[in-house]
Amino acid sequence: MVYFIGAGPGDVDLITVKGRSILEKADVVIYAGSLVSNKHLDFCKDGCKFYNSASMTLDEVIDAIKESKNSLVVRLHTGDPSIYGAIKEQMDELEKLGINYEVIPGVSSFTAAASVIKKEFTLPSVSQTVILTRVEGRTPVPEKEDLEKLASIGASMALFLSVSMIDKVVEKLKKGYKRGDVPVAVVFRATWNDESYILGTLDDIAQKVKEAGITKCAQILVGDFIDCDYEKSLLYDKSFSHMFRKGEE
Repeated sequence: MVYFIGAGPGDVDLITVKGRSILEKADVVIYAGSLVSNKHLDFCKDGCKFYNSASMTLDEVIDAIKESKNSLVVRLHTGDPSIYGAIKEQMDELEKLGINYEVIPGVSSFTAAASVIKKEFTLPSVSQTVILTRVEGRTPVPEKEDLEKLASIGASMALFLSVSMIDKVVEKLKKGYKRGDVPVAVVFRATWNDESYILGTLDDIAQKVKEAGITKCAQILVGDFIDCDYEKSLLYDKSFSHMFRKGEE
């Protein structure tokens, strides 16, 4: 049995209880060593075999799983494995081999980044939509999902894998939002011991990022949700009725 487990964004305690429980029973752990804290391995039992997938190819990962017959195998991914986790191709190979697997979700870096700056992506009268995306680099992006087109919606955004191309990101976002004063937060290594963040706008964030020397391991959060006036939610309004509470006159 193979378990794809989201290890969370950094803090070793942000793995789920279910994920930690399975990890403690694992016979083999294949972990993304470039992004996943090796402190997770401290919870594994004696005799557990480890593979660092940072230097492995897809074929090598699958071979390691095939060699672990009759074992409980954990494939430990950063954040939540369903977002930029490249798990689809691994699952397809396991299905060809008739190997059972399960996916255990995790805390994504985009929600961790929002927690660092203490903001909420969805605010009444501001934005009720969150777009998770990236700018094209070595990995292309479908033309209909170009960053400029997505930004034109005006929704809250979280950009993965893009901080190294901050000038390109800003250029496209400015064209999409059609303004330069849109608030931006760049969150470096959210929930790790050395986390930090920079606040700015599309007009000045690129320069601030360069001055801070941030070139990787950062989320770019964009939208008015970062700094704006908003309407309070009806959920807790005393005059609002719903199935669990009758509103006051």
